[in-house]
Amino acid sequence: LLDQQAMLSAALELLEQGIGIFDSDLAMVACNGQFRRLRGYPAELCLPGVALRDLLRYNATRGDFGPGEIDSEIERRMAEISTLQRREVEHRLADGRWGLVAQAQGAPLLESCAFAVVDVETTGMRASADDRITEIAVVLVHGERRELLFESLVNPGRPIPAMISSITGITEPMVRAAPRFDEVADRVLEVLEGRIFVAHNARFDWSFVSAEVRRARALRLEAPKLCTVRLARRLVPAAESCALDALSTRFALENPARHRAAGDALVTAELLQRLLGLAREVGARTLPELEGLQGPHHRAGRRRR
Repeated sequence: LLDQQAMLSAALELLEQGIGIFDSDLAMVACNGQFRRLRGYPAELCLPGVALRDLLRYNATRGDFGPGEIDSEIERRMAEISTLQRREVEHRLADGRWGLVAQAQGAPLLESCAFAVVDVETTGMRASADDRITEIAVVLVHGERRELLFESLVNPGRPIPAMISSITGITEPMVRAAPRFDEVADRVLEVLEGRIFVAHNARFDWSFVSAEVRRARALRLEAPKLCTVRLARRLVPAAESCALDALSTRFALENPARHRAAGDALVTAELLQRLLGLAREVGARTLPELEGLQGPHHRAGRRRR
């Protein structure tokens, strides 16, 4: 599914991570010393041409699974490969970006849409420069359902400015033992996949999530995006401010964990449900119609919080 240059690039990246590469006949093409060290294989089992079945037999002798489970283990791994190939077909776009939502035909009805409401806390404002995510949360909204799917502190690998800590309450000792983003990237992609990306000032959260995924997995993300700030400008014209605090007060929404990812994502999810109701009142029935209700981008790059 990849051209030869992309395949070579992917192979080299896998080798750097210590992952063995196998061909379609399940024979090893290449691996490195890190692959052997991480998995405890003897040197003779890490040579080109060694069969995956032989590696799994060695795993069985270590007690990883029973000798009679080798065939089922191979089937499981082949099923995983099949899933990855399916995702490649569904989500790899023509220009190389990775679509979180498979390209669909027509205009999906709002009641059929699942929304991933995202909030990130960060070390600063510059996603494309030195700033990184310190906390992320994703809330599912689907009809009346509202559920926190994922939340985690994230070790940004760099200092958190005191001013930022004073706002979020997230300090360097809190994130010291937290996973790096590359350790949670697969889970983040899993909860975002197939859902409309939503955030309060979506441009900010999207810029950080897409930048982190690009660094962690070399994927350029693409997805439908909704911004609750822009929707509120059009659907709540009487609001003096579309900041999250102001809209929460207007709709009597409670947020016991302000400026923390889960607290802000949950209240934004509840706000989204209110806005979806208002959108239906003005005749929006499909996702393109809802997207068309978004007001203009705020010219400033700072977050409307």
